[in-house]
Amino acid sequence: MIIAVDATGGEYAPHEVVKGAIKAAQEHKVEIALVGRRDILYVLAGRHLGKLGITIIDASQAIGPNESPLEAIRSKPDSSIMVGINLVRDGRASAFVSAGNSGAVFTAALLNLGKIKGVPRPAIGSFINITPLTPIFLIDAGANVDCRPEHLVWFANLGNLYVSQILGISSPRIGLLSNG
Repeated sequence: MIIAVDATGGEYAPHEVVKGAIKAAQEHKVEIALVGRRDILYVLAGRHLGKLGITIIDASQAIGPNESPLEAIRSKPDSSIMVGINLVRDGRASAFVSAGNSGAVFTAALLNLGKIKGVPRPAIGSFINITPLTPIFLIDAGANVDCRPEHLVWFANLGNLYVSQILGISSPRIGLLSNG
């Protein structure tokens, strides 16, 4: 399994992202494809490339946190987000992880990977760990601004499926949180 990682996304990128990728490769024996500016990534990860299964995929552009998602992915086809999503689309990576502009990741994934058949609207999911014994999985963490009741039902079903498969909780409790 190859996990593509956006090395330019997040407040402490690329240094902390590269450190995290190296740690993941060491501890979990997964292959990592760091996506970002090749020259910078070689300096940061160079000595770990061969022995840990870390590769570098060049992406000359980056999408900033305040950029319009649709405009950014259209105007920056060589951004780390677009390159990473396309690695998944083309079968060169199994997953893409980014701490960057979530709207751009969401939009790029929707336009380039599409939706799961039968699911009317995708959603972003995120774990909120209040205590180690009570994990909370928040689904639709800011991706959708206008949801109908049937979308909420789909989100509940997606969250239920994800938590039961990933955490092994056969009947997770599902709730609705509304911000207004």
